[in-house]
Amino acid sequence: MAKTQYYTATSIDGFIADERNSLEWLFEVDEGTENPFGEFFEGVGAFAMGAATYEWVLEHDNLLKEPENWHDMYGDVPCWVFTHRDLPPVPDANVFMISGDVRRVHEAMLVAAQGKNVWLAGGGDLVSQFVAEGLLDEIILGIAPTILGEGVPMLRRRVLVDDLILTGVREVGQFAFLTYAVGDVARMGRHLASETAALIPVFG
Repeated sequence: MAKTQYYTATSIDGFIADERNSLEWLFEVDEGTENPFGEFFEGVGAFAMGAATYEWVLEHDNLLKEPENWHDMYGDVPCWVFTHRDLPPVPDANVFMISGDVRRVHEAMLVAAQGKNVWLAGGGDLVSQFVAEGLLDEIILGIAPTILGEGVPMLRRRVLVDDLILTGVREVGQFAFLTYAVGDVARMGRHLASETAALIPVFG
């Protein structure tokens, strides 16, 4: 079943960008020889990002002058950019500028994804809106060995233990990847685990 996923890199103290909204600190981390993002993105049929994330990508990858960089990263996978400002589109990219209700946009993204997953690229404000609507199924965190002290938080909404269940742990280079089921998916997992435990005989 298709999932809506928040895949992101974070510092140990939970920031996805520094106080200048920059990700430069992230590129100092050894990511090893594997390509977890490439593996992940093969399952993505649509994705979304906020205005600040989009602007950083535009500048960092020089996309207005070199739009092929966008196509190399994301191909023709459709992207929704949530913004209340006029932002320049990447030439010939499958990008939609949008504002308003995330639930309505999420429905459109699911249709466009054609059975594949929906990726929420960030930032934390945008993903928090999806969490508030119960639309997030999975969080995949690449935790970097960095402590920023301040910056842009991974989420701006509380998600407590009853709404999270750890489903995967992986070491990639200097990153520790943790995968969590979220919300209804996590609660279903806990329910099934509880039922299974009840069926195991106790010897003693």
